[in-house]
Amino acid sequence: MPAGHENCGHRCWREARTLPAPDDPGNGTGDPGAPGKAPDGPRGGLRGFGNGLDGTGSPGDGPGEEPRFRILYVCTGNLCRSPLAERLTRSVLGPCPALQVISAGTRAEPGRQMAERTRRVLVRLGGDPGGFVSRPLTPDLLAAADLVLTATTEHRAESVAGHLPAVTRAFTIAEFGALARAVPVGTVGRHEDPVRRARALVAEVRALRGLVQVDRPDIPDPYGRSWFAHRAAGRRIAGSLAVPLRLLTRSPASCPCACP
Repeated sequence: MPAGHENCGHRCWREARTLPAPDDPGNGTGDPGAPGKAPDGPRGGLRGFGNGLDGTGSPGDGPGEEPRFRILYVCTGNLCRSPLAERLTRSVLGPCPALQVISAGTRAEPGRQMAERTRRVLVRLGGDPGGFVSRPLTPDLLAAADLVLTATTEHRAESVAGHLPAVTRAFTIAEFGALARAVPVGTVGRHEDPVRRARALVAEVRALRGLVQVDRPDIPDPYGRSWFAHRAAGRRIAGSLAVPLRLLTRSPASCPCACP
C-alpha cells in the first residue's frame, strides 16, 4: 500500500491520473521510455470478479460486502484490444478496490500473453502489461459486470447473447466514449463515492443511446497486423476512454477518505 494511505477506506482513488494524449509517445510520467506502473498486482491471480450477484441476474454485492463496480472489456482473443483497455483503465483508476477491471475474449485461449506490439503500445500510453494472461468470456463474468465495454458491435451482441440482462449495460468502447462526451460533468462528479459515480455515469450514458450519433462504433482488430494497426487501435481506445475515466476520477471529490 502506498505510504500515507494506510488508513484509507475501500473506495479511495489514491493516485488517480489521466491518460496521456493518444498522440503522446510517452507514458504520462515524463519519461517516454519508462513503462507505466500498474497498481493492481499480478493479473494471474485475478480469475474473475467473484460472486457478487444479487440473485436477480444483475450485479450486486453480498451482505456485509463493500459496494463495488465491475468493468469488463471484451474482444476476440483477449490479446490486443480488451487487455490494452483493461490496463489503461487500471493505470488511471489506481489501486482502489471499489472498482474492479478485467478483460476477456469471445474466442480466447486461457493463459496467453498480450500481443507484443500491443504491449509496446500499452507501455507508450502509460499502462503496464506485466502479469497479464488471457481468459475466455463466460456467462458468469457477464452476469457479474456492472459495465461491459466491447471492441465491436459484434462483441457487444455476443456478450448480450451470453447474458441477456447485460443489454442495458453493454456498449462498444467507442460508443461509450462518444456518449460520455455528452454527459454533464455535474451529474457524475457530484458523487463523492466512486461506485455511485460509476453507476451514475452508466445511467447517464444509457439515457443518451439513440440521441447521440456514434460514427465509428467499432475498433478494428490489429492482431497479426502492422505496428501502425496496433498503434491506431491503441489511440482509438485511449481516446474513447479519456472522457469516461476523467468523469470517474474528476477532482475534488474523488477521494472521500481525506487522503494526503
